[in-house]
Amino acid sequence: MKILAIETATMLGGLAIMDGDTLLAESRINVRATHSERLMKELDHMLSVTGLDLREIDVFGVSAGPGSFTGLRVGFSTIKGLVYSTGKKLVTVPTLEALAWNVPFAKYSVCPLLDARRKEVYGALFKWMGCNFARLITEQAIKISDLLTKIEEPTIFLGEGALLNKDMIINTLNDKAHFGDPQQMMPSPANVAALCMKKAIAGDFADAMTAVPAYLRRSEAEIKFGI
Repeated sequence: MKILAIETATMLGGLAIMDGDTLLAESRINVRATHSERLMKELDHMLSVTGLDLREIDVFGVSAGPGSFTGLRVGFSTIKGLVYSTGKKLVTVPTLEALAWNVPFAKYSVCPLLDARRKEVYGALFKWMGCNFARLITEQAIKISDLLTKIEEPTIFLGEGALLNKDMIINTLNDKAHFGDPQQMMPSPANVAALCMKKAIAGDFADAMTAVPAYLRRSEAEIKFGI
């Protein structure tokens, strides 16, 4: 089974292609160009270097959020276009879970954090249990100070939200706070593809007509105009 997955929840977006348990290609680009400007170019490049035709992709996957409202909309519109044009199936996976998979087998809890603006983060808390992550705290938009009151054990913090709030995390948790290395601090398209593969094998597909990003809260425009 071949899967093409898209990750656009953060500025570091990208794509990955997997064939069974083999990663064929991954593209990760942290530049100021928008996802809409670079996604299709990167898709064409990846298909070219792997020698694949788009019709050979069996399933399309996407990181469902939370994250950048604009980035998630671009990711969903792109992946839905590919699903509709090819007639293939769709899988969606939670962005924060994919981010937690940057540190599998961790002995500490894992807290992926993305910047939600308005002095909030998108956060969750995971614990490695044998062969998978279990949720100790479900995904939510929350003030970092409120989230930290719920964390009592040594924890590895990942994501741009962890970097933005590093001083507060250290001052609150002291030696219980640990941070991932630079390459572990952003969601990986390869992890998104791997999680999509698991769901596809289990037959856990999404309805392309009704699938929407997990925004977790209203956008600034919706709040401003009372939508």
